Amino acid sequence: MSEKPAGTASGTPEGTQATAMWQNSPPGSLYDYIRVASFSLGADGRIQQWSERAAELFGIAARHAVGKDPLEIFAPAAPGAKRGPDPAAAPFLGEGGLDGREWTGIVPYPRGERSPGLAEIYVMPTQDEDGGRGALCVAVDARALRGIETDIAASEAVFGQSPLGFFFFGTDLTLLRVNESFAQTFGRPAAWHRGRTPHDFLPRGEAERLTAALRQVLDTGRPVSDVQLVGPVPGQSERRRWSVSLYRLHSGSGRPIGVAALATDVTGRRRAEREAAGVRRNLALLNEAGARIGNSLDLETTARELLDVAVPQFCDLASVDLYQGLLAGDEAPPGLADGSGELRRVAYASAVSGVPVDGADKPVQVGEVHRYAFHSPYAGALRTAQVQVVPSREREDGPELGAVVQSTLAVPMVARDTVVGLARFSRTKGSEPFGERDTALAVELAARAAVCIDNAWLYRREHERALILQRSLLPPGDPDAAGLEIACRYLPANAATEVGGDWFDVIELPGHRTALVVGDVMGRGLRAAVAMGELRTAVRTLAMLDLEPAEVLSALDEIAHGLGRPGGKQSASRGVRGGVRAADLSEVYLATCVYAVYDPVTRRCTVANAGHLPPVLVEAGEPALLLDVPPGMPLGVGGEPFEQVEIDLPDRALLVLYTDGLVESRDHPLDEGLEAFRDALTDPSRPLEDVCDHVLGALDTHHGEDDIALLMARLRGLPADCVGDWTLPPDARSVARARELAREQLLSWGLESLVDTTELLVSELATNALRYGEGEIRLRLLLDRTLVCEVWDGGLVQPRRRRARDTDEGGRGLQLVGLLSSAWGSRRTPHGKTVWFELALPDGDTPTPDAVEALMSLY
Repeated sequence: MSEKPAGTASGTPEGTQATAMWQNSPPGSLYDYIRVASFSLGADGRIQQWSERAAELFGIAARHAVGKDPLEIFAPAAPGAKRGPDPAAAPFLGEGGLDGREWTGIVPYPRGERSPGLAEIYVMPTQDEDGGRGALCVAVDARALRGIETDIAASEAVFGQSPLGFFFFGTDLTLLRVNESFAQTFGRPAAWHRGRTPHDFLPRGEAERLTAALRQVLDTGRPVSDVQLVGPVPGQSERRRWSVSLYRLHSGSGRPIGVAALATDVTGRRRAEREAAGVRRNLALLNEAGARIGNSLDLETTARELLDVAVPQFCDLASVDLYQGLLAGDEAPPGLADGSGELRRVAYASAVSGVPVDGADKPVQVGEVHRYAFHSPYAGALRTAQVQVVPSREREDGPELGAVVQSTLAVPMVARDTVVGLARFSRTKGSEPFGERDTALAVELAARAAVCIDNAWLYRREHERALILQRSLLPPGDPDAAGLEIACRYLPANAATEVGGDWFDVIELPGHRTALVVGDVMGRGLRAAVAMGELRTAVRTLAMLDLEPAEVLSALDEIAHGLGRPGGKQSASRGVRGGVRAADLSEVYLATCVYAVYDPVTRRCTVANAGHLPPVLVEAGEPALLLDVPPGMPLGVGGEPFEQVEIDLPDRALLVLYTDGLVESRDHPLDEGLEAFRDALTDPSRPLEDVCDHVLGALDTHHGEDDIALLMARLRGLPADCVGDWTLPPDARSVARARELAREQLLSWGLESLVDTTELLVSELATNALRYGEGEIRLRLLLDRTLVCEVWDGGLVQPRRRRARDTDEGGRGLQLVGLLSSAWGSRRTPHGKTVWFELALPDGDTPTPDAVEALMSLY
């Protein structure tokens, strides 16, 4: 029954009705699976024939069954027991024999030591050629039959009720059966699909892919999972996407009989996956934008950072336009209400070679200033601060670009409720068009960049103000001083770094002395620049009091300690006694400063230091030397005394003051910088300007990390013939002697035009010294750029200028000094005081003050 005759055509497909020729059932047929057996009964009701299958099913050989009563076979009596009639078997055998009726029933049968078996027997009456009655009996294992029925019922339930689409292909790759879920998924009735091929319900390309997968599964037996198919569904405009999994079906003997498949409509899931992927992409893009945009405080760099993030991850073409007034440093972002203000293109990026973001005949180039037409969507975006979607049909995009660009987003860049510029994002044809989520992302990217650009603009404005303030507080050009040749350099930090608090100053003091100052406020920004201005002003004020350098630094220390606190130092002191807050401590300003006073007459320099780098002294033929000056504590620490030292300096020596930005950076430590600085000062005899340039060229001054201040002074003391110095006794004749000595000295210097004025003023000062002072009177005349006259005495009372009444006989001497001199003043000395006045040297253009006229004006 399982064998095929030799004459069977092997080329005929199995399981089909394509041929009418006789053939055997293939191996593993249903009869093999359910164990069908047969036997026959004769007219006497006894077994006449017993098939081999019956012997196999019931376990009884034919020799033991033929000729026996079926009851003896299926229900044998126990030994010694008498068999009685069995009512259940009556229909089987009939009353007294076969009655010609069909009968079907369950019959138990012995199975040896195993539990009894059950057979479902179908009895069919038969007749022989003589009319004799018999019966043909077909027996089936009831348990196997019930199992098949259960399996069929379960399969039908799964196949018919499952929400998944089931379908079966035969070995000829035509559909044999589909369930209702499959029919609904593909949009046609179930009956329509029978006998169809994939080409009947799928597009050509998809059908070929499914056919290839079916052949692969049928040939190899390996299942294929998740074959993605896309196609239309009748009555629906949206194309659907299905996921199909295939596996091969086998008969009971293992012979392939077709391919089964499961189909699931994954259109919604695919859409959700795309949306989730888009959300993840957008979040990643926003995360990248947060990390990359705004790393520099530069407007143009920030705009380029925005485009680096957007192209090509978000769009294919992009540009950024900022208002021209914003870039020009106006006080406020100058966005006009109608959106027609001047803009400058500061950045452009493209992932498409040779395609400009503007399709006009003359595209806007980076750096070019332009305007948008009033009725254009771009001006509308600027005017309303709302994003505008510009389709490719817009005429402004031009015919060439319109053939490439699919759509454009015009996104205003808004910061602090002010439009600062416009970002344009474009996608070319072939890319996915902009959706609502893309528009929201573009707005977010532009907003982040706008905030960074606004911060950069605010920083640039503050930085420029700080630079203006800082430069306004520095000496203009190279200052002049008696007995000194001076050259200076100031290099601010780069634009990306906040302004610092470095400063230097050259202050002329009485007696042709000069104060050289270099300082550095710790910290950066506008506050440091303001603190520097306050300290520089304080230094100049204290210098005019002619205090000793150590006294100047002590006073500066108190001033710095009170900076940044309401009420100054007094408020700070009260806060310390009452418990100062941590926030107040952060307002303490610290600064370093070196203060040196050079006297060209004595050729001595008095130096005091407050935590600053020591000055450098260079003498001809000698290596540069760091002066041994007590370092002191920085200004603002408070409570620490300052020391000063006096140093004799030869003529032509070079004294150099500087800030740490010159000798220290991240690339090298301070010691290496100082050594390189000293090595650069090997030839101090060169012109001083050349020495400055050589030092700056030899050192690393382009790091831009900190401000650099450099102050050089070549010392040249006053010659002996330019100094007149006399000591007079404290008696009345000394006044006349002082006038005489002054006249003789001025005549020797060729200053005849100043003799009368000088005699008059010297007489006044000598008289005051004799009347109000103590001890000997010292008269000194100094000639350099101006004429200075000093009168020394041992009194401590400082002269005070007052306005004399008409009836007063005296009190007009200092008024006269003030009228006739270009400057005058007094200062304390270790042993008294000095009163001085200064006269400008005659230059032929400026008339000499008339002493008689000045004297008459007092009355």
